Amino acid sequence: MFRLFLALNLIFLNLYACKGGIESCRLKTVDSGAIVKNSLHIPLQNNQKLIFSTTRPNTKIIKHDPYLSLYLVEDKKNFKYPFKLNINQSLGSFGVDNNSVIEGKIIKKQVGLNSFATFSEPLSAPSLLLNSCCALEGIVTPQGIIEKEYIARFLNSKKVAYGDFGIRVKDSGSAVIVSSSNPFLKENLFKKDDIVLELEGKKVKDSASFMRDVLFSEIGSVHSVKIKRANEFITISAKTQNRAGGGYLSDTFLEFLGISFDKNLFITKIEKKA
Repeated sequence: MFRLFLALNLIFLNLYACKGGIESCRLKTVDSGAIVKNSLHIPLQNNQKLIFSTTRPNTKIIKHDPYLSLYLVEDKKNFKYPFKLNINQSLGSFGVDNNSVIEGKIIKKQVGLNSFATFSEPLSAPSLLLNSCCALEGIVTPQGIIEKEYIARFLNSKKVAYGDFGIRVKDSGSAVIVSSSNPFLKENLFKKDDIVLELEGKKVKDSASFMRDVLFSEIGSVHSVKIKRANEFITISAKTQNRAGGGYLSDTFLEFLGISFDKNLFITKIEKKA
């Protein structure tokens, strides 16, 4: 009964707050200049702008997320009607660019930094994923959709960093399976094909939520992870390391040693520790 009441109230609030309809969101996107060739320049509050770009913007940068190619920059133009993140339950999503509005839904959630979300309909990239009130649900990039939870964390964090247990995971039916394990991490007790059952005593539902919990955990914190290996149940103590690769950065585990690559596996950087 409460859920029905909440849903009705959300519908009422959306109808009341979004009189212009989704077409007004396309016009807002055009008017704000949010889409510029292969990048996004999304005006926010407080004289700031969220930029998605694979090249460094020529402006005052407040902070940068190299994994997701996101920048928060100073915006002296102060757009009158800035975009906001949707913090409420979503009642529908629309892919919006300068020319079209496409209704649909996310059919595959973002799995950490290596597998961005996918939409039910083809979308142009880059573009915006909005609700009917023009609030951001995510941003559409050539690699897929960066979901609002990751954008919110970037905007709210003082320092850009992601946690890492030294594993990458995938969904296999209803199970979350370790697809690869960092062989250079001495304290890494996970093995390929381990089934992840619980994190801190709570059931792991899917790879998307598990990886988000890992990535958003505090560096240096220690966590209890229950796994199934063959026919044996094991509880592992996993210490959160600083994530070294993923997203728009190479992610071969060699980054953990200080060696980075481009898409063709040419070495682009060798740190002193390597």
